Amino acid sequence: MKEFLKRHSASVSVLVILLVSLYFWQPGPNAIAITEFGGATMGTSYSVKVVEESSSSSVDLLAREVSEILRVLDKEVMSTYSEDSELTAINAAPINEQIMLSGAMSDVLSLALEINALTDGAFDVTVGPLVNRWGFGPEQRHQSRIPDQAEIDAIAARVGSQYLDLDATAATLVKRADVYIDLSGIAKGYAVDQLAHYLDERGYASYFIEVGGELRIKGYKPGEQTWVPAIETPADTAPQVHNIFYAKGESIAVAGSGDYRNYFDLDGVHYSHEIDPATGRPVTHNLAAVYVIDASAARADALATAFMVLGTQRGFELARSIGLAAYFISKREAQEGFDDLYTSQFAHYLSID
Repeated sequence: MKEFLKRHSASVSVLVILLVSLYFWQPGPNAIAITEFGGATMGTSYSVKVVEESSSSSVDLLAREVSEILRVLDKEVMSTYSEDSELTAINAAPINEQIMLSGAMSDVLSLALEINALTDGAFDVTVGPLVNRWGFGPEQRHQSRIPDQAEIDAIAARVGSQYLDLDATAATLVKRADVYIDLSGIAKGYAVDQLAHYLDERGYASYFIEVGGELRIKGYKPGEQTWVPAIETPADTAPQVHNIFYAKGESIAVAGSGDYRNYFDLDGVHYSHEIDPATGRPVTHNLAAVYVIDASAARADALATAFMVLGTQRGFELARSIGLAAYFISKREAQEGFDDLYTSQFAHYLSID
């Protein structure tokens, strides 16, 4: 079953370059090694790599606890597919009724509204009905995939984060209109952050967490070697490395968003899955993918989604103004290939020095 995270923000895969020798090296009883486990969650996959002394019993427990954290966040809190999730209950609640929120939901919505204001509405967790109508959501597609302006206007009337009255201190929400909330542009990042907090509490100094392409990285691989993620070439082909960057032992979060695996072409027109809440229509700029490095994966996730709506120039100007590490890959208009643009903060990670 496809889960809610495939709704309106197709994440960019962040490839991981690991030395082959690490997989073939047979550690001794107390050797430092990379332990890896993973599975399925939120309509995608997850992978956790931790650096520790070999201990199969502790790995089994760690894997079970990580799986349970993800299950709760997905099925019980943020899924629009689960009939019993908190988000499903919120979307079904009447307007103007006070809704009590869990701590996780309050945190996510608070950050979502913060990013909505920062990006002048480009990131909006209520845009789902427009995404669905354009055929990029789970609802059955209309016979005519292209809505007319009157239909767009009617749907847009129930889209807008201004209709969400959140009291983060009291953890309550009041919907001032019949909005539909979809957390697909932020929830994976939030899940990654929660796993990082869990590993920090367990005392892990080095790890690599990935949920559907969103990352948290900390410390080094064995031998004091830096983790080396790779930026994927934004093409609808088998994954290829476009560039690499170096975590340098720092504790960082990485999120990407792209416009090259979820689209359709009709009558010679290219329609992106990225819907601009301001127009109710797919974006028309040439930004193919964007990567964001931040302290929070949830924040990086939401900003990457917003930048795909804003486009290269507006997104780059915002990233630079707030001192954000961001990497933009744009399609060349008149020829094949891509142009890269990145902030000075991201340049820090592009060299090993």
